[in-house]
Amino acid sequence: MPRRLAAALAILVLAPAAAAGQDTRWELRFLGQLAGLVDLHIDTRSDKVTAETSAGPIGLRFGADGALRRVEAPGRPAPPVGILPQSRCVTGAADIRLACLTGPTRRYDHGVLGDAIEAETVSVHRIDSGWSHYSRGDDAVFEDLAPRLSDLDGDGRDEVVVVKAAAGLGASLAVLGLEGDRLRLLAESDPIGRSYRWLNPVGAGDFDGDGRVELAVVRTPHIGGILMIYRPDGPRLVLDGRLPGFSNHRMGSTVLGMAAIADFDEDGHVDILLPRQDRSRLAAVSYAGGTFREIVAVDLGAEIETSMALVDIENDGRADVIFGLADGRLVALMR
Repeated sequence: MPRRLAAALAILVLAPAAAAGQDTRWELRFLGQLAGLVDLHIDTRSDKVTAETSAGPIGLRFGADGALRRVEAPGRPAPPVGILPQSRCVTGAADIRLACLTGPTRRYDHGVLGDAIEAETVSVHRIDSGWSHYSRGDDAVFEDLAPRLSDLDGDGRDEVVVVKAAAGLGASLAVLGLEGDRLRLLAESDPIGRSYRWLNPVGAGDFDGDGRVELAVVRTPHIGGILMIYRPDGPRLVLDGRLPGFSNHRMGSTVLGMAAIADFDEDGHVDILLPRQDRSRLAAVSYAGGTFREIVAVDLGAEIETSMALVDIENDGRADVIFGLADGRLVALMR
């Protein structure tokens, strides 16, 4: 084991819980201090959490007793030729095995994700082992680092959710899907309407409880970020609700997953947990019935630094949320 990686692991220790937030059912539990923590990712098939550190990836897993242990980090799928630098391919469980961003280009030099290189193409490896690709063929790019796979229409097939951007228009949310071996655009939101204005997806879920899946994003997370809910309507993603005061991204960072979706208030509808504008506070928000309602607010004491991962730490059937803070703490938000 590399010496730096061993040093990082040596200071990952458990500590007693500490209460935080406005609701006494919630607590912010300190899990340990992890040196060089950059980001967190979870493999939903194995429930293994990978901590990306400056010394390399570390696998983390909670045992039946709730104790955090180091395990082997899950293997990563081989990326295709021409993958976007700093991007990450994602694995699917339906008709798409792998989704990646390819075709690096500098024609849209926003740099919101740490460099001025974006992707020209979305590439997917189909379940039949063939590759399919989608490019706009104009000046548009995909200003993103990891496609998101979700069955949005309940047909048992994967849709690809990705951020598209173009000069003069800024960012929009795009949904792609396979028709045979062809990857095509299924739906798209209206663009923000100005160059170098960006949005960061939160995820998909039936947020209002109408039985259909919606998409949540934070529009302009660096400039008065607005939580926005979109519903698919044929070839369009139609704005259904908006709530200001959030930020799920730090300018120039490659960390895009500062949000979690789960039924946090146990009312049968999924909710959204994400940072407030200063990223040192979290809010869990319900959109049940098509109306926003804050469930709980939690003061972190430092800015959130990593993506969030949902893990049932105590095996009680409740999704706990783990993430890293800018001061190096690895913490869990628990109920």
